[in-house]
Formats: sequence, C-alpha cells, structure tokens
Amino acid sequence: MPVEISFGDSTIGPDQPVYVVAEVGINHNGELSIAKKLIDLAAMAGCDAVKFQKRTPELCVPPAERDKIRETPWGPMTYLDYRKRIEFGEDEYREIDAYCKKQSITWFASSWDMESVDFLEMFSLPCHKVASACLTDDHLLSRLAVTGRPVILSTGMSSMEEINHAVSLLGTERLVITHSTSSYPCLPEELNLHMITTLRNA
Repeated sequence: MPVEISFGDSTIGPDQPVYVVAEVGINHNGELSIAKKLIDLAAMAGCDAVKFQKRTPELCVPPAERDKIRETPWGPMTYLDYRKRIEFGEDEYREIDAYCKKQSITWFASSWDMESVDFLEMFSLPCHKVASACLTDDHLLSRLAVTGRPVILSTGMSSMEEINHAVSLLGTERLVITHSTSSYPCLPEELNLHMITTLRNA
C-alpha cells in the first residue's frame, strides 16, 4: 500500500494533516437549502470535505419493504416513496458541486449501487466511498475498482475475512481503509482504536 494517496488537491498519508470529512449523508431531507447550510457549517468548521450518500431507491429498497408505511417528516408514506423523496438527482448535485467549489470545500458520496457509481462518475470527484453496509457487495466493489479513483472503505460490522476479501477486489494502490464501528454515537469502550494498527499492518 502506498504511503501517500492523492486526494483531489490534498494528500492523504501518515505525515500529512488529518483530513476531516463532515457527514451530510441524507440529513438534508431532500432539501437543497438544508444541504447548503450543512456545507456552510462544514466549511466554517474547517472541514476538508463533505460526504453525501447516493442510492437508486428501486435497487436499494428490498421489495418486501417498499410498500411498508413509515412515519416521516412529511407524514406517513411508503418506504420507497420516502427514499425517493430524500434522494437528490443530477440537477441538485450539479448545484451542490458548484456550491462546494464556491465554498472551497470538496464533496464526494458513498455509492450504494452500481447505477449510483455511474451517476457520480459524471462529476470530477476525488474518490468514491464504500459504506460499511456495502463492504460485502462484490459487484459494487468491482465497479468502483475500475473507475481508477481512490476508494474509501469503511469497515463497520465487518470481519477480517470480509475486509480482506473486499481489499482483494479493490486493490491497495488507491485504497483508504477507515476503522468504524457502525454505532452512533459510539461509546469510548467500543472504539477499539488498536484496530487501526491491525488494518494498517494487514
């Protein structure tokens, strides 16, 4: 694994400054104005980047869950309709792209399906992100590997065997592995920061 990886205008590596990413995710509730406020706050706080999530609802919502009624900020609706409601399309992401450039902050997103990878490839992003829940999706990882972009791989909920398999698909040349717990908020006794050294050595 290389000591340093080019990451847009920044470099990731042991002798480099910490690269701070603010998680926007889907906390914008499908509202561009909220997304911009979150970008503003991240820039004001000195973050290097903001991260979104990109899904194709028809692919990511299991058939058995699609028609289930959920309580949402807009009242009861099916889970599929809710997922569509909070998903940004090309127009919104083009505006996010321009707004982040104006605020001098980088953005990228975790892809939850292969169509989302193709969607994000329309933008000159510094990397792709793999959510912990997608670490075992071989088709998704293989698609990400051929983009040629750096990939950030989160490891929450994963065994070393699963992590090793994911790395075998992604390669190590442009890979950043993040130790995560998938517990929010994470209790200090659950952090197990020694895992960072374990992953680095592996």
